[in-house]
Amino acid sequence: MARAIVLNGDDNVATLVDSARKGEAVQLAGNAKGLVDLVRDVAFGHKFALRPIAKGETILKYGKVIGQATDAIATGDHVHVHNVEALRGRGDKQGAR
Repeated sequence: MARAIVLNGDDNVATLVDSARKGEAVQLAGNAKGLVDLVRDVAFGHKFALRPIAKGETILKYGKVIGQATDAIATGDHVHVHNVEALRGRGDKQGAR
């Protein structure tokens, strides 16, 4: 069984410590417990949603805003550059949050 870590109880994403395939149940560790079924393949070190994330909602990792969803993201879906706009380190005022 694949494993993922949740770094802060406020996070809406978890980070995989093993690669996992669509339909696989992922065991949560850290500041969350339980299982999440993936809705697509997710590579080692990548993030997936712990709950539904609405378009425009902020992505929280480490208890900090790391981005904003550009599309609705389902529980267990891969969270990456295809559905998140980075808000950190952009160098403009919009990204300074």
